[in-house]
Amino acid sequence: MPDRPTQILEAAARLIARRGVRGLRVEEVSTEAGVSTALIYYHFKDRAGLLRRTLEFIGRRAVRYTDPALHTAADPRTRLTDLLLLELQDTPRVRENSAAWGELRATAVFDPELREQLAAATEEWADDLAHLVRQAQTAGQAAPGVDPHAAAERLTALVEGVSERWLSGTTTLDRARELLRGAVAVELGQP
Repeated sequence: MPDRPTQILEAAARLIARRGVRGLRVEEVSTEAGVSTALIYYHFKDRAGLLRRTLEFIGRRAVRYTDPALHTAADPRTRLTDLLLLELQDTPRVRENSAAWGELRATAVFDPELREQLAAATEEWADDLAHLVRQAQTAGQAAPGVDPHAAAERLTALVEGVSERWLSGTTTLDRARELLRGAVAVELGQP
């Protein structure tokens, strides 16, 4: 059984994925987590603190299901592709994580503090991908003229976009994956 803060963060992520952030109430999270509201305030101080920590939690959870790509594929280009494709898994955890991430991103439009945290998390993700692009260039698997960070930014934006389309039913999972594979090919070019 997870510890209480983790239990609360799992409940918050579930509710955000299902209903969004705007109407999220601490009382709903306490009911979903099976804990008192006082315990939520004890661990997270306020609703804003709960949202910040939920965003961090979602990021850590995504690392857990995408990290295997970094250790299984033999070459950097395949690792990069696999890492991105692992964001498009038809599992309850990944669907929930992706939906909650999208809801938090939409809320950041109106919340400068959340916007800063989201920007930092997105930048870290892009930096990780840019590192893989540079490795692919070194291995002769990407065109030398590719700007690694710009390619990484475009690829992360595409993952978010096709994920939202897939989750909303406006494209299929297979089509989302096909688009992502094609984008990697275009971004990295022919070595």
